[in-house]
Amino acid sequence: MNIALGLGCDRGTPATTIARCIAEALTQAGATLADVQAVASIDLKADEIGLTEVALANGWTIRFYPATELALIAVPNPSETVRKYTGTPSVSEAAAILVAGADQTHLIIEKHKLRGPDGRNATVSIARIPQ
Repeated sequence: MNIALGLGCDRGTPATTIARCIAEALTQAGATLADVQAVASIDLKADEIGLTEVALANGWTIRFYPATELALIAVPNPSETVRKYTGTPSVSEAAAILVAGADQTHLIIEKHKLRGPDGRNATVSIARIPQ
């Protein structure tokens, strides 16, 4: 299975929380780290240390999209709260769809959320990459 991850997180979310959220989402999807072919987030997170650490640990390059590009993607779970803080109603779902080169019918995990022990949140969406 070839899949793409869309990642979102609170500012300062540790890599351990992000990695655990990814692992839980992959388990729900019946997928493994080896299935991950593409990873994306919003450009506001390009300096996020936790995301960088997870990407380095897995040998991934994260593609960062501007809010204006993510906002054009139709998603099943838009959020006005996310829009208020980022300028787009979706980060993880839209990023997964966009980097997969797909549409929302390819989402296999819409929005898996995890609150870490420090109270910081990570969100992972998974899209199947069309063949």
